[in-house]
Amino acid sequence: MSKITMQDVAVMSVQYVQHTFPFYLDSMARCGLKNIDMWGGAPHYCRLDHASSGAAAARIRDLRAQMEDCGMRVVIYTPETLGYPYSYSAPDQALRDRTVDYMKYAMEDALAFGTNRVFLNTGCHPRDLPREEGWKRTADSYRRLCDVAEKWGVQLVLEQLQPYESNLVLTLADIQRMLAEVNSPALCCCVDLVAMEVAGDTLEDFCRQLGDKLQWVHYSDSHHLILGDGEYGREKLEGYVRTLEKYDYRNCLDLEINDSIYWEDPHTSIRRSAEYLRQFLPEK
Repeated sequence: MSKITMQDVAVMSVQYVQHTFPFYLDSMARCGLKNIDMWGGAPHYCRLDHASSGAAAARIRDLRAQMEDCGMRVVIYTPETLGYPYSYSAPDQALRDRTVDYMKYAMEDALAFGTNRVFLNTGCHPRDLPREEGWKRTADSYRRLCDVAEKWGVQLVLEQLQPYESNLVLTLADIQRMLAEVNSPALCCCVDLVAMEVAGDTLEDFCRQLGDKLQWVHYSDSHHLILGDGEYGREKLEGYVRTLEKYDYRNCLDLEINDSIYWEDPHTSIRRSAEYLRQFLPEK
């Protein structure tokens, strides 16, 4: 049974959206953390700001050098799709094509950052249109992406969302259906623990039913709050870790402490969450 330690904790940089990238790196260092979930959005790194692949690669080299100077590394790349004009499911073919092209660039960027993991979710299909139509278009978009991912050795990591965020992949059953329909070794999944609790699923079921298709975990207290500030409590939060260990999970606990109430002072939100984890996670 593998043990999870503080060396396995990552932090999604979206929490620092109102601060500079050097501030984020300094905060990570002060928290004693080294694994970066690189959010692909302004002001840190946004592919849309670069007119060519060469220009994007130059910016990534600079950011990667800054991280490596701090002893840090990118463990997953999370391009922004919920807050930008992209959709896997839209009836508009041009919009779907633009989304697929954007995610191909994301795979290119991830490899330049030094990781082969690219995060994705379904977004929301127009709620006034039939869900099944959006589902089919999303699966088709994912197949197109997986064709590239398989060639490039990229792992696409699909997350389930909450009902206010999406009307597509919300549950373990939805994840299983999408994995089966896309049917690609390049597609695996992330369990978002908050969305899991909202859906009434359990981490035990995710681990047992998905096996090695479960490759990532978004970890936080309820409503993506600071660990200890939400409704879950120490027993549940530690229990998640023990369940993952039971099923020999070997990747990161990715802190998604993602709420605008923390944007003014993201460092404190991550520092307090790291301190909470140190109550039951060894350093190494």
